[in-house]
Amino acid sequence: MILRKKKSLNAGPINGTGEGVAHSKRWYVALVRMHHEKKVSEHLDKMGIENFVPVQQEFHQWSDRRKLVTSVLLPMMVFVHVDPKERMEVLSFSTVSRYMVMRGESSPAVIPDEQMARFRFMLDYSEESISMNSSPLARGEKVRVIKGPLTGLVGELVNVDGKSKIAVRLNMLGCACVDMPVGYVEPIMAAV
Repeated sequence: MILRKKKSLNAGPINGTGEGVAHSKRWYVALVRMHHEKKVSEHLDKMGIENFVPVQQEFHQWSDRRKLVTSVLLPMMVFVHVDPKERMEVLSFSTVSRYMVMRGESSPAVIPDEQMARFRFMLDYSEESISMNSSPLARGEKVRVIKGPLTGLVGELVNVDGKSKIAVRLNMLGCACVDMPVGYVEPIMAAV
C-alpha cells in the first residue's frame, strides 16, 4: 500500500499563464543543497512564498521490519510560485544555489501552470508510486483518465518497459509516470 503526501502550503490563487502581466507569479525550479528540500520549503512558508516539494510515502520491507518511508521525488529541487521580487528573495538562502535554466539561456526556466496542476493532481490522487523518467520518452497518445482515483487527469499514454503508463511532461524535468490500465483511459480527439 502506498500513501502519498504533498507539500504545498500557502496556495494562493493561480493567475493563468501570467503572459503579458508584469508582476505575475510563475513556477520556477530552485536548485537546493542535497537533503535540504524540506528545510528550504519551511523557510519559504515562513516568508509567505508558495512552494511545492513533491514527496511520496511508501512502505519499505526489510528482512526484520517494515517501515513507512517518505522520499522526495525530485531530489535537490523545490518548485516556487513567485513574482520577480520574490524570485530574488529565494536566492538569499544559503542552501539555494540557483534556478534551473534551459540549455544555452541565462534566465530561469518557467514550468507552465497547466503542467504543475497536472503533476500535483497526479501526486495527490495516485494510489500507485510515481516515477520520474528523465530520459527522452516518445510522445504518446493524448488521453484522459476515466476510471479510478486519477479520473479527469489528462496526459499521454506511453509504454515503459512493457507496461502502459500515463505520463505528465514537465519542462526540462522529463515525465512523471504512473501505471495505468489501458481500459482506464480514453483518447482525446483533436479539435477539428
